[in-house]
Amino acid sequence: MNKTTKTDGDSHLVEVAVASSRVWQGKLLDVWRDKVRLPDGRSATREYIRHPGAVVIIALDAHNRVVMERQYRHPVGAVVEELPAGKLDAGEDPLTCAQRELQEETGYTAKQWRLLGSFWPCVGYSNEVIHVVLAIEIVPGAARLDEGEFLEVFLLPVAELIARAERGQLRDGKSLAALCLARPHLLGG
Repeated sequence: MNKTTKTDGDSHLVEVAVASSRVWQGKLLDVWRDKVRLPDGRSATREYIRHPGAVVIIALDAHNRVVMERQYRHPVGAVVEELPAGKLDAGEDPLTCAQRELQEETGYTAKQWRLLGSFWPCVGYSNEVIHVVLAIEIVPGAARLDEGEFLEVFLLPVAELIARAERGQLRDGKSLAALCLARPHLLGG
């Protein structure tokens, strides 16, 4: 369930699951309802999404431009500019997933890969973890989009990506978080 190890010093905060049931099973995610024992001994219900995890990729070319995508995102009803990303397959290594997703969605491959870190995007209602991967020395190629996947790929200078984030024009959470983790590696450190 992607839960971290708790230390003895956290026992006054920890909830313990005493019962768990899947409420709904989907193609991408599952919804669960747990009965938990609170630190004070009372009971509560927690509903949350179990997600297999994902990667987000910051792919840089030799001119310090980042590979970006534009695609329609149904939950928000808008075309969104975002970094390439994708869902982990069961047991898949994040670097392997990043290499696959970048090539499938954008056609790009890279000569160097580095895992920068990971984050939980929605700790209040999901166990999803997103791994941030830096791809450098990218090489263009042909994309292999999944059936029903429609997106545009473009290159954006790092300085403009940062400026868009600072102006509130980059609104995708995973892209913003990835930019924060990657910033020391961008614009010459």
